[in-house]
Amino acid sequence: MQHDYSDKLWQEATRLMPGGVNSPVRAFRGVGGTPFFTQRARGSRLWDVDGNEYIDYVGSWGPMILGHAHPKVVRAVQEAARDGTSFGTPHPREIRLAQLVCDAFPSIQKVRFVNSGTEAVMSAIRLARGFTGRDTILKFEGCYHGHADALLVKAGSGGATFDVPDSAGVPADFARKTLTLPLNDFAALDTVNWRAIAAAIIEPVPANMGLIPLQPGFLEKLRRLTAAAGALLIFDEVISGFRVARGGAQELYGIPADLTTLGKIIGGGLPVGAFGGRAEIMDCLAPVGSVYQAGTLSGNPLAMAAGVATLEELRDYRTLEERAAWLCAEWPTTGVKQYRVGSIFCHFFTDRAVVDYASAKTSDTRQYARFFHALRERGVYLPPSQFEVCFLSLAHTDADVEQTLRAVHEVR
Repeated sequence: MQHDYSDKLWQEATRLMPGGVNSPVRAFRGVGGTPFFTQRARGSRLWDVDGNEYIDYVGSWGPMILGHAHPKVVRAVQEAARDGTSFGTPHPREIRLAQLVCDAFPSIQKVRFVNSGTEAVMSAIRLARGFTGRDTILKFEGCYHGHADALLVKAGSGGATFDVPDSAGVPADFARKTLTLPLNDFAALDTVNWRAIAAAIIEPVPANMGLIPLQPGFLEKLRRLTAAAGALLIFDEVISGFRVARGGAQELYGIPADLTTLGKIIGGGLPVGAFGGRAEIMDCLAPVGSVYQAGTLSGNPLAMAAGVATLEELRDYRTLEERAAWLCAEWPTTGVKQYRVGSIFCHFFTDRAVVDYASAKTSDTRQYARFFHALRERGVYLPPSQFEVCFLSLAHTDADVEQTLRAVHEVR
């Protein structure tokens, strides 16, 4: 493969933007080398500015579950754009997307749309504090809930990639209101004064330090403890919502949350987020209640149109499950720990079972980097970090899986 034009663009980008990117993991710091610049995408494929073609298992970090440039989604956005790109008033597409979300998640009686997963989580935390009258929140090590100040404490995602568990610029007083526990540690749950907790927030499918499925019974215990103490349980389903099942992890595991945050898929590739829950909690939000939250572009008509088109089209979870199971079953796992939930999967380069943030960090990142670049040169694009996950889409074909496996076996 040739990368001359991408290399040239990279030099220009680093002159104009911090690190040359608008989101850190894109900079390839976790694997080394120079990132490629995408020219276009369709179905399961990306094409870079040098004309190289890749089978894409990143999918814009999750939202492209139908594949890139799905005709129905593109058409919906085009039709919406003809009516205007932003109104600043209510519009019918907001109602339709809200109906689709509430129908899929029985725990969501009312929903509010925002512009990102970070914004959704930040707003849900404020709402939980306002509803309970408590200040302290609890999160789990390695779970990433966006880059809001209170949540950049022992976070995953970019923090895991760069080995920075916290962020400069976050006041220590903010961090003191956030308790952290190890993931999958049942005994640690018993050490908490739950009556002082406003909310516990967790990724029910932890997918920001690589993929680490929760141990059976962990979510159930967390649900019992929060409910008994009057604390709220927030499921961050920005990744798992509409991905592991139509009703997300709550449908998959049969455990309801008090508040749920969503993103990725519900925007069909456009910027969007949402948070929702029981009506009595959601009605604490302005203009009905005293918890303030607002957004000039929230409920943007283009994002709502893309989300409606995506969720109306998204029904075939059986194909996603079967194709992902096939791909992972044939993937060589010598010296690798493989984990999969639905169409999300991950391979840690370690011989040790990965059950939490600490064990995830034992992975051999240099070996992953070599693996990443070898597959990239064979036209298969995996996440440029050991601590991110792969996503399969409905656009991936049997031929894509076969080509991917051939490349993996050549490398491994």
